[in-house]
Amino acid sequence: MIARIYQPARNAMTSGTAKTHDWVLEYGPSEAREIDPLMGWTGSGDMQSQVKMRFETKEAALDYARDHGIEVQVIEPHKRKPNIRPGGYGDNFATNRRVPWTH
Repeated sequence: MIARIYQPARNAMTSGTAKTHDWVLEYGPSEAREIDPLMGWTGSGDMQSQVKMRFETKEAALDYARDHGIEVQVIEPHKRKPNIRPGGYGDNFATNRRVPWTH
């Protein structure tokens, strides 16, 4: 069973970066999911796929995996380029704008 270590992306619904600085070790599925014929729910007997462990650094996650004999795949994060405007948000409402502000 292969686990993956990654740094989660930020929530698309907010501009905040909470819970994106830690590294996560997550187990991959070891068996296929099956559909319950009565209710139509999906499920499996794989309990490891529910486990998510958080670590402060990538090295700590790799050390944990090495100590417990877990084969891992490391996924490096894609860093976001900061969107910095010279005047900032207040520049949208400045009185000395060269062009009128419209929607």
